[in-house]
Formats: sequence, C-alpha cells, structure tokens
Amino acid sequence: MLFTSPVFLFLFLPICLLAYALTPKAMKNTLLLIFSLFFYAWGELQYVLLMLASIVSNYFMGLTLAHARRKKTWLAMGVTLNLLPLLFFKYSQFLAAQFGHDLSQDIHLPLGISFFTFQALSYLVDVYRQEVDAERNPLNLGLFISLFPQLIAGPIVRYKHIAEQLVSRRVDWPLFTSGVERFVYGLAKKLLIANTLAAVADEILALPPSQISWELAWIAMLCYALQIYFDFSAYSDMAIGLGRMFGFRFLENFNYPYAAQSLQDFWRRWHMSLSGWFRDYLYIPLGGNRKGPWRTYLNLFLVFFLCGLWHGASWNFVIWGMIHGSFLVFERQGLNSILSQLPRIIRHVYVLLIVVIAWVFFRMEGLDAALGLLNIMFTGNPEATHYRFDYFFNNQFIIVTVLALLLCQPIAKKFCLTPMEQLPVILQYLRTLSISVLLIISVILVSANTYNPFIYFRF
Repeated sequence: MLFTSPVFLFLFLPICLLAYALTPKAMKNTLLLIFSLFFYAWGELQYVLLMLASIVSNYFMGLTLAHARRKKTWLAMGVTLNLLPLLFFKYSQFLAAQFGHDLSQDIHLPLGISFFTFQALSYLVDVYRQEVDAERNPLNLGLFISLFPQLIAGPIVRYKHIAEQLVSRRVDWPLFTSGVERFVYGLAKKLLIANTLAAVADEILALPPSQISWELAWIAMLCYALQIYFDFSAYSDMAIGLGRMFGFRFLENFNYPYAAQSLQDFWRRWHMSLSGWFRDYLYIPLGGNRKGPWRTYLNLFLVFFLCGLWHGASWNFVIWGMIHGSFLVFERQGLNSILSQLPRIIRHVYVLLIVVIAWVFFRMEGLDAALGLLNIMFTGNPEATHYRFDYFFNNQFIIVTVLALLLCQPIAKKFCLTPMEQLPVILQYLRTLSISVLLIISVILVSANTYNPFIYFRF
C-alpha cells in the first residue's frame, strides 16, 4: 500500500485519522500500532511475523542492555539479531554469486527492511551508550519500529528523537494543517514531477544501446537525477506530513542537495537521516577524523562502501558509493581548497557532474549496462537512431522539467515551508490556493491510475 495509491488516500488514511481523533489518549499508540501493522500486512502479509519478531527481540534486548554487566556482548548479540534477516533477504543471493553459487529460488525482499532495521539498531546502540532509557512499554517500541508514515521509504527516525513524543504528544490545528500541506506538497512532487520525468528516463533507457545517442543518454540521466530527488524527497515530505497529523515531528531528510557546492555539502543535504546514521553509528566509532588522515580516508571508504551496499545487493551500488567516497577523500586532500577559489557556478557544475555520473551505476542493471551508457555519454554513438525530440518530449514534460529545475533550488523554500501563520496574509491565501489546486490535480492523477513507479523496492 503506497501513499500514492487510491486505497491509502481514499480509505486507509481517512479511517485512520478519524479513528485516531475518536480514540482516548491512553489508547492512541495502540491504535496506531494496529494500523501500522495492517499497513505493512497489506503489501507484505507473509512478513508481518518478521516485523513482530523484530519488535519483540529488540524490546527484550533493550531491557537486557540497560541492566547487563557485559553490555558489549549483549549489544553484539542485538546487532547480529537485527542484521541476520537483512543479510539473508537482501544479500544471500549476492553473496552466493560471489562464490560461484546460484540460489535456485528468488528471495523476496521484505519492504522497508533496511529502514526499520537501521532504526532498531540505532535504538540498541543509544541504550548501550546510555543516551536513552530502555523502553519499558512494548507498544511504544513496537510503534517506533513499525510506524507507517516512514516505514517503507524513510526518513530513518531515531528513538531518541521521538521518545518523548511516543509518551506524550498533542495534535493542534496548526500542526495538523501543516501536516496536510506537507503531505499534499510531497504527493504533488511525486505524481506531477517525479513520475513525468521517470516516464521519459525509462522510455529512453529501455531502448537498445545501439539506438541511444549521446544527447538522449544525457537527457535520460538528467531526468533520472531529478526523478530520484523528487521521488525520494516527496516520500519524505509525505512521511513528515503524516507524522504531524498524528502529533509526531520528524526531522528533515533533504535540504536541496542539488544546490550543493561540494560533495561534502551534498551529503549534508541528501538523505540526511541516512548520512547522519552512518556518521554517528559507524564513521565516528571507527575513529572518524581523529586518527590521522589515512585512517580518515579508510573510514570514509568503508562507510561509503557499506552505504552503497545498503541501497542494494549489487556491485553497481558499491561503485556508486565508492565514487562518492573517493571524491570526499579528494576534497579532504586539497580539492576543497581549489574549489573554494572557483566561481560558484563552476563548483555547482562539478557537483552535478559527479552526482549524475554516479547515478548511472545506481540506475542501470549490471556493470556492463552502466559502463555502456557512460561510454555513449562521453564518446557518442554515431550509429544511433536519431529520434525527433518531440517523440519523447511534449509540452507537459517541458513545463515539468522547468518546474523541477526551479524547485530543486531553494528559490521557493520560504513560500513552501515557512509556517503559514508567519507569512503575510496575501501569501497565506496564495499558498492555500496552490495547495488546493495541487491536491485536486493529484487526486485526478491517482484516480486515473497513471504511471506510478516505486523505486524503493530494492532498499
């Protein structure tokens, strides 16, 4: 059940909101837990027991960690219990292939397993570090792990950020309406922008390589770069909005990454909940930048190797991660000082070029396909069929692309994200009108069952 599906928008969400409003305060977490498990069961019925097992095991492991003497041993056990399902479902076929074995039966990846596993790990580590108390109410911990707004596509929520909200929260009208606005904004980004760009990128990349010219290759990858940003940030917007409707305040997950002036800056802005997770639970424990430059470089390589694998069981994802890790090392070795002396537009182009090249490995299936597309992008393909551009691009695509290029920069940030009551009255009316129009258009698109890809199934 996706946020953009008719079942979610017209049935699940209205019933959930109504039931939540009518439920006594003491029972609200229980109600949300039931709805969250039902939400997961709708698409992954066979893995609800896996979710429940994660809740039960982490509940008891957290209590044990709080009182055990050999805390490191118990933490290692807890980490292992969380990682074993992830390793089996996500990486067993990949690992088997590295040793020349082919598992005869495909293993279905449980939806959102990477997200809820990392959330559970952060909880155990924070209990071990005594940064939070172990949760004594199993319903509260169950809700933290399974809460449906951020279950399938993030952001990765840490227990310490919402521990108090699990116990006590209040939904007032300004918070609820801001949640509705944020959800509609994300819904429109997904349906109007991401899906339009995805259709063009997918159509071009579905062609045989011999028919893709260098122009089409670049256009496809630029469309994909915009698609994945608007798709991913849209789901984060919808998750943040849904959280507010139920009284939760999730942290931001994207901060206009395509406005970055370096790769370091890019990773301060892109999927911030994941980059922050790797920083706090892997990079810093490994020594961070405290043990000399070469150890710092090694830590960065290891972090981005694992960051690539987190996204999918493929060498393409590893290469994607290592491209970013390598340029982060180069920037630490002196590239940053060179970049700082260059014009802002040059720094911006540098970031976008590296990011788009890396996206090739992220998007394509298999190393040969990625290298083949890169070869076309940089050396051309003189034998390629020369399609008329209007074969792929219509007026809707042109308008959406211009809109995407504007909105991926913080041009309209104040208008879109400033609390409504802080805006001048005329802008309040204008924003209310724009949100209403976006909602109407989005509902029409959902009802029409238009092209609506879901790119997180590999995560």
